[in-house]
Amino acid sequence: MKKNFLFLIAILIFAVGWPVTVKSSSFRIYDVKQGREISLSQALADLEEKRIILVGEYHTEKNHHLAQLRVIQMLHESSVHLAIGLEMFRKDSQDGLDRWISGELSEKDFQAVYYDNWNYSWPFYSMIFKYARDHGIKMVGLNIPRKLTRQVASHGFGSLNEKQKGTLSNITCRVDKEYMEYIRSAFGAHAHGDLNFTYFCEAQLVWDTVMAINALEYLNSDPDAVMVILAGSGHVRKPAIPQQIKKRSNLTYAVLLPEIPGRIDPNTVSDKETDYIIFAPVK
Repeated sequence: MKKNFLFLIAILIFAVGWPVTVKSSSFRIYDVKQGREISLSQALADLEEKRIILVGEYHTEKNHHLAQLRVIQMLHESSVHLAIGLEMFRKDSQDGLDRWISGELSEKDFQAVYYDNWNYSWPFYSMIFKYARDHGIKMVGLNIPRKLTRQVASHGFGSLNEKQKGTLSNITCRVDKEYMEYIRSAFGAHAHGDLNFTYFCEAQLVWDTVMAINALEYLNSDPDAVMVILAGSGHVRKPAIPQQIKKRSNLTYAVLLPEIPGRIDPNTVSDKETDYIIFAPVK
C-alpha cells in the first residue's frame, strides 16, 4: 500500500512538474547559533567560506529537494567551484554519474543507473540531477552497497571480512548523548524481529563514516572544490557525517537541516546538531 501511494505521488509530481530554478526568496532560514531568522541569500557569505556544505532531506519531501537545489544554484551562481556528494549513489557507480554529467547518457538510460542505486522515485530528485548536468557540476557517489550495511545491522561490524571493511576500521557504537538519542529513535522506527541495537548503531556509523571518507577523498583530489553533500537528515546532523569528517580533517563545513515541526525546529535542535534550519516556502 505504501509503495502504491508513493508511486501515485511520483506520477502526480511528474505530471505537474517541478521548477528547475528556485528563487531564494521562496525559502526562509533560521541561524541556530544567532537565534534569528535570515534569508538564504544572507547565509551565502558563510557558506561560500566552507569546503563542505551538508543539506539534509526527508527523501520524499518535495520542499526539501527544492531547498537543496536552491543552495546548489546559489553557490554555482556565485562562481563557486562546486561538486555534489550523494548518499543516493554508491562510489562504484561513479562512471554512470560521470557519463550523465558529460551528456553521454539519455535521461531514460540514466534512470536505469539511478534505480540500481536508489529506491525513491526519479521525479523526487530529477531537477537536481538535471541542473548538475546542464551546468557541468560534478556529482560524486559517496555510498557503499546496501548489502554491507544490512550485514552490519544484522550481524555487527565484526562480521565483515577485510575486503568488505576496505578503509573502515574499529567501528563501535560510541557516540555523544544527542546522537545516541537520535539513533535510538531511528531504531524504534525500524526495529523488527530480533534486530540488535548495537549492530544497528554500528551500521549507522558505517554509513556516516564511509560517506565522510569518500567525500574527503574527492576533495583531496580537487583542492579548489566545495562539496554540497545531499543525504538524509539523520546522516547530515553534526554528530553523524560531520563528526566523521572532523575526525579525519580540518576542512570547514556547515550543516543545513530542513524544518520538521516538533522534530527539527528552533525549539528542538541546537547548534550542536545544525548551523541552519531551512523553512518550507510560505504558501
